[in-house]
Amino acid sequence: MPTPAVFADRKEELERAEFELGAEAGRLAVTLDLLTDAMVLVMQHGVYCHSARQPGQPALDIQVIARGIEQAKELVQSVMGQIRGRKP
Repeated sequence: MPTPAVFADRKEELERAEFELGAEAGRLAVTLDLLTDAMVLVMQHGVYCHSARQPGQPALDIQVIARGIEQAKELVQSVMGQIRGRKP
């Protein structure tokens, strides 16, 4: 099975985070960074794609994507909290 591209693309970030936090928490920290970057891009796009039904709000698909990313971040943060709780 080939190595996922993220390990090559984010090699330095992963190495630093895994060294500082351990393998699991380090990878989750990099995942949070990637999700945050995605959220910023989605919200920037939302500035230009407004909802016809809700003036001043992003288009519905942008709202759904942003909510999904936010929920994914919450799940990752909860796992990181559990990992921290296991450490002596």
